Amino acid sequence: MKKSFAIFLLTLSVIINAQTAITDTAQVIIPNRLNNAEAIQKPYVIMISTDGFRYDYAKKYNAENLLKYSNQGVQAKAMIPSYPSITFPNHWSLITGLYPSHHGLIDNFFYDYARKESYAMSKKDNAEDGSWYGGIPLWSLAEKQNMVSASLQWVGSASDAGGIRPTYYYPYHEKFSPSEKVNKVINWLKLPEEIRPHFISLYFPEVDGAGHHYGPEAKETESAVHLVDDAIGELVQKVNDLGLKNVNFVFVSDHGMIKVDGGNPLEIPEMLFDKNRFDYYNSQTLLRVYVKNPHEVKKVYKELKANKTDDYEVYLDKKLPKYLHFATRDDKYNRIGQILLIPKAPKIFLEQGRKTSTGKHGYNPRIVPEMKATFFAWGSDFKNNLVIDEFENVTVYPLVAEILGLKIDEKIDGKLKKLKPILKKK
Repeated sequence: MKKSFAIFLLTLSVIINAQTAITDTAQVIIPNRLNNAEAIQKPYVIMISTDGFRYDYAKKYNAENLLKYSNQGVQAKAMIPSYPSITFPNHWSLITGLYPSHHGLIDNFFYDYARKESYAMSKKDNAEDGSWYGGIPLWSLAEKQNMVSASLQWVGSASDAGGIRPTYYYPYHEKFSPSEKVNKVINWLKLPEEIRPHFISLYFPEVDGAGHHYGPEAKETESAVHLVDDAIGELVQKVNDLGLKNVNFVFVSDHGMIKVDGGNPLEIPEMLFDKNRFDYYNSQTLLRVYVKNPHEVKKVYKELKANKTDDYEVYLDKKLPKYLHFATRDDKYNRIGQILLIPKAPKIFLEQGRKTSTGKHGYNPRIVPEMKATFFAWGSDFKNNLVIDEFENVTVYPLVAEILGLKIDEKIDGKLKKLKPILKKK
């Protein structure tokens, strides 16, 4: 039985690649992966992230499908991103249950002083190198327990982070429309049960792109919300048509969006331009400073604080509020830096001559509500017609693991008790 399905899987890979050579040559299928008998009986979870889908977008722009499904299932008033509220850190927090300081992706761009290497989300060699990523992503957790998984371009899913890739995955690109992504998910769910994924992660970038370019109030952003909402409606209908039992949908986002004051940016303190003394890393909504001589840290901090404006705060990283989990005590990989300059929204730091986007994120979501993300869930395992309070995004990981019956062996930051009440009792 196992041998025959392994052969079938290999044949299927050849057929799929041959049939879709023009528009899709990037799918990777790991051969010889099978669901065990226990996994076959488990529910399905389709975890969908729409980048930059602010907590209020569904109602603000009347996303009919998402409103309908979330009203039938569970909707949170908002979900709290991990700090900083940036794409790569938060997608990895959602999929590992760890804060950025604990899983290592503390920004979209950073330097590792132990490795003496830079990480950039735009560099394929970085994005697909699992040694940069801490934690056990949900697809690895599933695969290690003999449950087949699939991912359509979630952060880190093309890497070997956690020790094992999804059985089916695509390296990141933006050639697929939302509707094409839906069809690829449906094709996975049409596979024979022995090789059919029970955990699927799916990523949509369109809303974030529109929010950055045009701002959260723009018609283009509204159109992007409707584009994704239409895809969700199509996905749910097509999944229902398959007649599968015990299917669950978890719709999340990584952060929100706010229109920033790009015309009057904050000046980076001139003293930080001295490369002999400092490295600084500017994501515009957060400026991290690494002081090369550790004996100078307190002196530099006092000087920066004495000369700051009212538009930003200066923190020693060890003095950052505990609830942000972004201080020295949390910095497992020593990647954050010793001093943080944090603008007050909608202000940003911007190097002279550089341009910025209309919309941005990265601010503290506890202070800037526009940073808050979305959480909706519906399906066989979720209670109906339930509205819940805000919660941290690291909690999604143990929730999904619970639905799939996966055992978590390593320490995580997310606590199941926060979300367990939204599940039906078995």
